[in-house]
Amino acid sequence: MKKIGLLLLLFPVLGSCQNMNSKTMEIKQIKNMENASNTAILAAGCFWCVEAPLLLLDGVDTVVSGYIGGHVANPNYAQVSAGNTGHAEAVMIKFDPSKISYDGLLEAFFLVHDPTQLNRQGNDIGTQYRSAIFPLDEEQEKKARYYIEKLNEAKAYDEAIVTTIEKATEFYKAEDYHQNYYALNPNEMYCRLVIKPKMDKFKKVFADKLK
Repeated sequence: MKKIGLLLLLFPVLGSCQNMNSKTMEIKQIKNMENASNTAILAAGCFWCVEAPLLLLDGVDTVVSGYIGGHVANPNYAQVSAGNTGHAEAVMIKFDPSKISYDGLLEAFFLVHDPTQLNRQGNDIGTQYRSAIFPLDEEQEKKARYYIEKLNEAKAYDEAIVTTIEKATEFYKAEDYHQNYYALNPNEMYCRLVIKPKMDKFKKVFADKLK
């Protein structure tokens, strides 16, 4: 179980998604090494559940849902959902470093999901739903490792964190209908039962950091 208060004190500065019908649409490959100073790539289960809350943060400009970390080029949603591509559902975040830091995004990342669940988040099960950080440079990697180390030392969770730190390979933008999913489909059952409770909790915890 998450100990929210402890998490916030530690770093003050620093249904099932796969059951949805897949659609055939063009996947865009994104070169992600262009600017590590204002870009982060994080995986925390179903990307709909990550995109929506992170977009609320002041300083976050865009959040793109996509796929990363696998061995299949130009994957589609059906392939990734089958769990055989090695890819994780992830988000690419573009942010303004003058308003929010990479550390601040890590703080939000660890609060928006349960990093102690191995290859799953709730009823979304499979390696495609793994908790993972994809650093874009050495500095991001150091911060990610330090953050995980300190959270484990402080026993911020009842179980050990299983979040992996993986090489940032190519990021493939997911199909258009996945982008801004919660905002466009608030009445979908998954949105109402899974994402909305996460959003409500996120808004309370980060009330002073929202747009």
